[in-house]
Amino acid sequence: MDTATPVPGTAEHRETGTVTYRQAVLDDVPVVVPLVESAYRGDASRAGWTTEADLLDGQRTDPQGVAAVISAPGSVLLLVERDGETVACCQLEHRGEAAYFGMFAVRPELQGAGLGKAIIAEAERRVRALWDVREMHMTVITARAELIAWYERRGYRRTGETSPFPYGDERFGLPRREDLRFELLVKPLADPLV
Repeated sequence: MDTATPVPGTAEHRETGTVTYRQAVLDDVPVVVPLVESAYRGDASRAGWTTEADLLDGQRTDPQGVAAVISAPGSVLLLVERDGETVACCQLEHRGEAAYFGMFAVRPELQGAGLGKAIIAEAERRVRALWDVREMHMTVITARAELIAWYERRGYRRTGETSPFPYGDERFGLPRREDLRFELLVKPLADPLV
């Protein structure tokens, strides 16, 4: 499932070189956890635009959570590498006629250069090829208006369907606000044969 995807003439090619994708294995857990944490939590995350540091303290994930994603049937943790170094990741999970997209993290210093767009396009291509699904689903904290707008520009639509944030479960962080909830975003996927 390893692939190399140089995208000549695009920002991610000029700034990050040749990008490769591969499925994570359990030995990758020690690399994935700090990558995800750096993209979302603490002062280091403020170097990028995906930070949740104003909404949540504590951890975004832990080794057990990442290992569970890697090991679960119907789940793929896709690693994105540049010159053998992990620079991003995302979770793809088969859920019936849809796939779920989560745990999306790009190193803060590489955000804003077009790499995220290329990764989400590759994720959509892969779930169509792997599972022949018709939709990609994700959940985003509703307070993340800028992030939701970014996904909308990629073809995702807000459904209005919300679910509560898991207050009291420190595995998901320590909320700094009492109004956090998730909204389901959905994108129809084109037929893989087209």
